[in-house]
This record gives sequence, structure tokens and C-alpha cells, in this order.
Amino acid sequence: MTAIDDLLATISTLQRSDLERWISEELVAPQQDAGSLLFSDMECARVRLICTLTYELDIDSGTLPVVLSLLDQLYDTRQRLLSLTGAVAAQDKTIQAVIIAAMSAGGTSQRADQT
Repeated sequence: MTAIDDLLATISTLQRSDLERWISEELVAPQQDAGSLLFSDMECARVRLICTLTYELDIDSGTLPVVLSLLDQLYDTRQRLLSLTGAVAAQDKTIQAVIIAAMSAGGTSQRADQT
């Protein structure tokens, strides 16, 4: 866990006022411990991402929640895909072949539906 002052010292571009706004807007969610804000490794990475989006890519504050929401959805989808991949890999080779065939057939029918 990283304290707010340590986080500010680690990320040179980070402004305290911006971080406080992001916390109040619930874009980042530090834990509170005895009146101190503490950031998990995941939240520190999120702050770094928000800094990149804000300071380097000039994403405005009104657009930032939308971008973060889309990135959260993408991350969640990636995690689910990794879980699915693990579940398929744990199956017998015959079952794996059936799943792969069904996925291939599903991709073909979806493309046909879109035309």
C-alpha cells in the first residue's frame, strides 16, 4: 500500500489537486486507514494511467470517465477470456476440439449475419 505523499513523490507530473479531484469523482478508490489514504498497486497503476491520459494525451476531464469505463470493460473482458482459455485448456482434447469447432462455426455465422 502506498500513502498519498509517496504516490505524489513517485509520479512527478501528478498534482495533488488533480488526485484529490479524481478521488472525489471516484475515478480512483484509495483505502482509508486511520485518516490516511492508501493506494493499492492496482490503484497506483490506475493513477499512472489517468496521468498519462490527462497530462500526455490531453484527455479532458469530461471524457476521462468514459475512457476509463471503456478500459475497465476491456480489462474485464480480457480477464474473462483468460479464465475461459484456462477452462478450455483443462478439458479433454476431444472437448477442446468441439469447443474450437463451435467457435469457428460461430464466427462464420456471425459474419454472414452482418452482411
